[in-house]
Amino acid sequence: MQPSEPLLRGSGEKPTSLGLLANPLDFISEDHLRERQVCAMIDRLATADALNRREVTTVLRFLNEELNVHLRDEAEDLFPLLARRCTAEDAIEGVIDRIRADQDEAMRLLPEVRAMLAGCLDRGGDLSARERGVLSRFAGHVRRHLVAENAILLPIARVRLTRADLRILSKHMRSRRGLPDFSETTDAE
Repeated sequence: MQPSEPLLRGSGEKPTSLGLLANPLDFISEDHLRERQVCAMIDRLATADALNRREVTTVLRFLNEELNVHLRDEAEDLFPLLARRCTAEDAIEGVIDRIRADQDEAMRLLPEVRAMLAGCLDRGGDLSARERGVLSRFAGHVRRHLVAENAILLPIARVRLTRADLRILSKHMRSRRGLPDFSETTDAE
């Protein structure tokens, strides 16, 4: 058996490699890179003189196919696992509440963002000033929760979550994506 090549971080321009699901915190971290890249595209769309159809398509694909699954990974598994494992001094509940508030506001704007971008593709027109403002607000809320997750949540998760927690997280993340669970191996394999 040859040693496996380490998985290198991507550019965030393509969906996160499913190979990273073996280490769910690395997968989430990589998903965050992807989200930041999409936010940069949204910012460009909000300030561009002319609509970049390729970027609109990329953003819509991300919003329609990736974002909801990622948010479910966090809300249904990561946040509850952290709430169980963290100590009072971690003050994780307050951090999770702030993250959820930004996620909720982004999700409130999401249907409008999707409709605006799809409408621009359909009619071939540019964004109005109001639509540009909605895009900027949406990207701002996404960025704020990413900052808290990357700076606070993931470092704490790397310390507090057990190997069993990480296996459960990986299993649920794989299931959410329609993938089978990893087969069990002995430590010698």
